[in-house]
Amino acid sequence: MKQLSLLIMAAGLGSRYGGLKQLETFGPEGHTLLEYAVLDAIRAGFQRIVFVIKPEMEVLFREKIESRLPKGLAVAYAHQTLDSFLPEGFALSEERTKPWGTGHAVLCAKKLIQGPFVAINADDYYGPQAFQKAAQFLKDNTQDHALVTYSLANTLSPNGSVSRGICETDQNSHLLSVTEHPCIERTESGLVSESTLEPLSGHEPVSLNFWAFQSSIFSTLKEQFQVFLEQHGKDPKAEFYLPHAVSTLIAQKQTTVHALTSTDAWCGVTYAEDRGWVESILARA
Repeated sequence: MKQLSLLIMAAGLGSRYGGLKQLETFGPEGHTLLEYAVLDAIRAGFQRIVFVIKPEMEVLFREKIESRLPKGLAVAYAHQTLDSFLPEGFALSEERTKPWGTGHAVLCAKKLIQGPFVAINADDYYGPQAFQKAAQFLKDNTQDHALVTYSLANTLSPNGSVSRGICETDQNSHLLSVTEHPCIERTESGLVSESTLEPLSGHEPVSLNFWAFQSSIFSTLKEQFQVFLEQHGKDPKAEFYLPHAVSTLIAQKQTTVHALTSTDAWCGVTYAEDRGWVESILARA
């Protein structure tokens, strides 16, 4: 039987939230959202957890997170640093202080994962259905990748705008592209995005960075990261986004990505004011 790994991207700072939201706790028992993810993943058949973090966060994660996970669970840590996978001779900008983005985060776990895996954000609650569907997909497939999507209207914060990747799929539920919309919000006239003049219905499938990958993704991410650095490496704020990397692979016909759908409730902590909303959803989980 294949060993399934869960990669949790937890190196980001969460600037809009205002703190280290990966370790924020919720509910009477004080669980983090990534603890919910780990437990849902274990129930779905995942046997190994890999946290992608900044090196200075490892002691804190071992004390605050790993110590609370089920005994005997295999846990590893991948460090996302600014110099990881930089080509020889590449000079970092002195203004560069933030990580290179989600595509780079996954790449940083290359040496720790040999088989199929799921990659998720640390600060989202996805619900058990996503892990069940992803686990079954990875057990049934050896070459293709997948993305679990949610309806846009079910992923909006009540406290401000959100960034979402709106997905385009074909009649076979194969992913064609993911287009980033950095500012989507509810208004009196409905859902609007700064990225388009067209109104949004709320039924659009969106990516929340729940990916089911074969290990072959690492070599392609490495190649794309080199291209990204050539084009944007001097921009101190540019990020190597995972959805863009996957969309590029699809456009070049290098892979097939299946769009799986979850109807579970989703929530995340984009803003500090989201706490009450998140806890109300977790109470019903």
